Amino acid sequence: MEQTTPKALHGPEEFYEEVYSIVGMIPPGKVLTYGAIARLTGRPRHARLVGRALRSTPSDRGIPCHRVVNSRGGTAPGWARQRVMLEDEGVPFGRNGCAVLSRCLWQPENEFAHP
Repeated sequence: MEQTTPKALHGPEEFYEEVYSIVGMIPPGKVLTYGAIARLTGRPRHARLVGRALRSTPSDRGIPCHRVVNSRGGTAPGWARQRVMLEDEGVPFGRNGCAVLSRCLWQPENEFAHP
């Protein structure tokens, strides 16, 4: 009898779903950082895993991954369209090429509460 092994997961599915849920709430014209999303999930040291989750986002889910930037407001390397999409929503960019977080960072503190 042939033994089967369970399929390897690309990452912790529950964490990914929580990331997708948070990113789906970012309003147009606003951005959120990988680190902020990690903190909102209750896992403040998992910013890189947030990035991995977003790279794995199924395209048919309609999740606005373009609204997630790094801690300086930088866009994802190799994804030039991200900046265009953000500018189309009114996100301001500085001379350094980064989103101006002081003007467009989403502040969801009142919408999330982790014990």
